[in-house]
Amino acid sequence: MKIAEKLSAALKIRHSRGADYLAINISYEPLMKLTWFDANAWLWEAGGCRILVDPWLLGDLVFANSPWLVKGIRPQPVDIPPDIDLILLSQGLADHAHPETLGQLDKSIPVVASVDGAAIAKKLGYQSVTVAAHGEVNTLAGVEIRTFTGAVVGPTKRENAYVLTFLSTGIRLYYEPHGYPDVAHLQDFVENAGPVDVVISPMADITLMGVAPVIRGAAVATQIAKLLKPQVMLPTAEDGQVIYEGLLAPVLSRTGGAEELRSQIKIAGNGTQVIQPISGELIELDLQPQTVLP
Repeated sequence: MKIAEKLSAALKIRHSRGADYLAINISYEPLMKLTWFDANAWLWEAGGCRILVDPWLLGDLVFANSPWLVKGIRPQPVDIPPDIDLILLSQGLADHAHPETLGQLDKSIPVVASVDGAAIAKKLGYQSVTVAAHGEVNTLAGVEIRTFTGAVVGPTKRENAYVLTFLSTGIRLYYEPHGYPDVAHLQDFVENAGPVDVVISPMADITLMGVAPVIRGAAVATQIAKLLKPQVMLPTAEDGQVIYEGLLAPVLSRTGGAEELRSQIKIAGNGTQVIQPISGELIELDLQPQTVLP
């Protein structure tokens, strides 16, 4: 019987007089819960903390005020999750720091963000905004957030990747939504601090006209699995229920994905589980951290 099944079962303790029983119900709580809301929007729950990540939950997705170029449409808005302890933004682009969604959230919620993401949060009136510079470590709401170099978004600009350590449980999660791992610094981190338990990163390549990379997933997902040695990997930067239209939408092509990565990992024999999330459905992870915190 699995640990989860043991803990969720009712324990029967015999009364001292013999025939009667006292039933004690133990409710099992998984160490981590994840919910994906299409694109790069996530809710992570662990260690008593609820983190809303790169939220686009309502309204259209438009870049540079050019809906004719590409526009993302949600058939139905997502209800804003309650009781958010922290907002985490990896980039300042609209599919990570969506102004309409951020405008609807409580401005007293602390925000940790890249330079560009922080600028948007401040402009919208958030009261507590932490700019997470590359190489910095910030601790908020019982979570250590270590910032790494992330996606290339311009000739000289790099956005953010993060390794989160939930201090009450020791569970570690790596997140980078465009497929640009900071290999040298991540390798140093693993050598000194130990492996990561959960990885959320793209698993498909998305290219413009089959040439210009937009998202790198298939090309680097196996590298990330080997580098970080996670127990679980989940893809991000996928459509889900979102519909895209505009001039560029027909010339965006996708290759690879979770099933292909699952096959590659099976061949490599490293034991990582690949989970394909379904939009809006809760994923419960019954994990034991691979590293014991000091």
